[in-house]
Amino acid sequence: MHVPVLLEEAVSMLALQPDGVYVDCTVGGGGHLACLVQKLGEKATIIGIDKDAKALEEARKKLANVSSKLILIHGDFRRLQVILKMHGISEIHGIVLDLGVSSFQLDDASRGFSYQEEGPLDMRMNTDQQLSAWHLVNEWSEERLALIIRELGEERYARRIAREIVRERQQRPINTTFELVEVIKRAVPAQAKKDKHPARRTFQALRIAVNEELEALEEVLPQAVEVLASEGRIAVITFHSLEDRIVKTFFKRESLGCLCPSDQPVCTCNHRARLKIVTKRPITPTEAELARNPRSRSAKLRIAEKI
Repeated sequence: MHVPVLLEEAVSMLALQPDGVYVDCTVGGGGHLACLVQKLGEKATIIGIDKDAKALEEARKKLANVSSKLILIHGDFRRLQVILKMHGISEIHGIVLDLGVSSFQLDDASRGFSYQEEGPLDMRMNTDQQLSAWHLVNEWSEERLALIIRELGEERYARRIAREIVRERQQRPINTTFELVEVIKRAVPAQAKKDKHPARRTFQALRIAVNEELEALEEVLPQAVEVLASEGRIAVITFHSLEDRIVKTFFKRESLGCLCPSDQPVCTCNHRARLKIVTKRPITPTEAELARNPRSRSAKLRIAEKI
């Protein structure tokens, strides 16, 4: 069962209005969506978006009897404005993005997300897309693999891992998660295997690359601000430094007025602040939540309000 992270904090800090319009861009296990439904009245409109069709189907079953106006959409949140326009919505009062992989995705071996479960090298959030982790591992060049493993996984042994992957696939294709794990274990030194699973960072890098997660995040943030009503809020939960850095940088930029260099006497950028940062420091899980859900340990919640 999926346990939603920072659930109460994310939803309660959206400054809910009973007749407002709210969007959950990452339905996942449906935790945040269900909480929105519970806290809002019958006049509210709640929209749930996810590119994982299985996640939406589970959410639809879970929320079959809700009284709120609930719209579930199979789509990519990077098309947020298009999706809202298709449903006649031009303005919303709150939006939440929980960027983590759902527990039911990690625990379903057939999805290939986990280095602890034997399964096909897949990792696609949207199973309709063609590109999977198998294509990256078996077809991308050593240089390209090393780059994404280093940049997206922040893996110091990226070059060694990429070289070992290419060496292995010259003999036979790497088809499963455990086959890839064994290749990675051969590539990294013994010392690197002691503290954390040696495949953790590589699997993160492949998943991010397959699903274009960072590109999608960079695209959806300005759209979210554009459609937010005055005093509407955006809540984003991240699970690694790459995501958090994007959100932090965007919130800071949009909370500033002029972006010109400090030594420039006249403003030429014409930039105006659009956000007020609500969380000066990110909210992290409490000890109680960590005890209930160890997978929440890296979560950070940042919230901003439309000026």
